[in-house]
Amino acid sequence: MKTDGNCSEKQKMLAGELYDASDPELQADQRAAQGWLVRYNASVGSSVSARHVLLGEQLAAVGQGAAIRPPFHCDYGYNIHLGERVFLNFNCVILDVARVEIGAGTQIGPAVQIYTADHPRDPAERRNGLEFGRPVTIGRNVWVGGGSIILPGVAVGDDAVIGAGSVVTRNVPAEATAVGNPARMRLKTPHL
Repeated sequence: MKTDGNCSEKQKMLAGELYDASDPELQADQRAAQGWLVRYNASVGSSVSARHVLLGEQLAAVGQGAAIRPPFHCDYGYNIHLGERVFLNFNCVILDVARVEIGAGTQIGPAVQIYTADHPRDPAERRNGLEFGRPVTIGRNVWVGGGSIILPGVAVGDDAVIGAGSVVTRNVPAEATAVGNPARMRLKTPHL
């Protein structure tokens, strides 16, 4: 979606265009998210249902049974969509300047990082503090191994597996297994 010249920096960010992250509206949104993260991360001893209610306060969508184990970190929260029974383990980071969608039943290991935030390749644009985002979509029933990094613009298909510590730089088809840095598709092996 292309915005016109009268759009706010937030509108540009949400449209995936170059925007200035130091914009006061975006800075206020980040401060609000940080305040929420303090409360959420302090809820480590709370029940799963109490944490689910907290997730609903900040995230765009939180399906039934979705859970994130604290500590958790994100930029805004309002671009994160979790399907039913999604599980994120300890120390996950989601840089959500663009939409992040995680499908039902997906399990994400500890210390996984999901990035939508990207930076111009042009050094002059970087010097001016401009950045942009590209959405990340993770399908249903995906397993993302601990310590993996999913880069901006990547889509992971339903039932895929991402091996622990992988850096996912490209789309991963449904039912595929991707491992390594950069992640490469592994040939399917028969189940024993």
